[in-house]
Amino acid sequence: MTAPVDTWCQLSTVLELDALIEAGDALVRRKHPLATMDELRAGVSHYAGQRGAKKLRDALEAVRPRTDSAKETATRLLIGRAGLPEPEVNGEIFDRLGRKIATGDLVFREYRLLVEYDGEQHRTDEEQYHWDVDRLDAIREAGWRVIRINKSHLRMSPSPALRKITTALAAAGWRP
Repeated sequence: MTAPVDTWCQLSTVLELDALIEAGDALVRRKHPLATMDELRAGVSHYAGQRGAKKLRDALEAVRPRTDSAKETATRLLIGRAGLPEPEVNGEIFDRLGRKIATGDLVFREYRLLVEYDGEQHRTDEEQYHWDVDRLDAIREAGWRVIRINKSHLRMSPSPALRKITTALAAAGWRP
């Protein structure tokens, strides 16, 4: 048995960079994290000079705490590599009275834009579907634009997700 951070460091010799970033994000996830960013940094420092150390350093730069899924991470990486502003991961969204109405996957707070990755459970779980409808309505009523992404958007090239996000950011005042 090895500790989660040690295992992550060792995986740098066999995983591609994006998979290593996804694994790092999973370690510092929002719910029940297995490590902290300080622990990841310490692991990378300890691993210096070993095979995979450069990839590990590169992955650490891209790891973000508070994630909920690998697809959320993949969407964030796609956004960043396209030169768009980096979204806040699982940021809280409040209504006009300051009450929390949601935690959003990828939040562009300055532009009042929320990007939500919808996995299969958002479509197949009836309770989740009904909860999503009410939650997304509340977010829109608070003046936010919501873009929903699914796995098909990540597979296509060029990505329709990037087109939608870029268009929404530009409409909200972002300039490259």
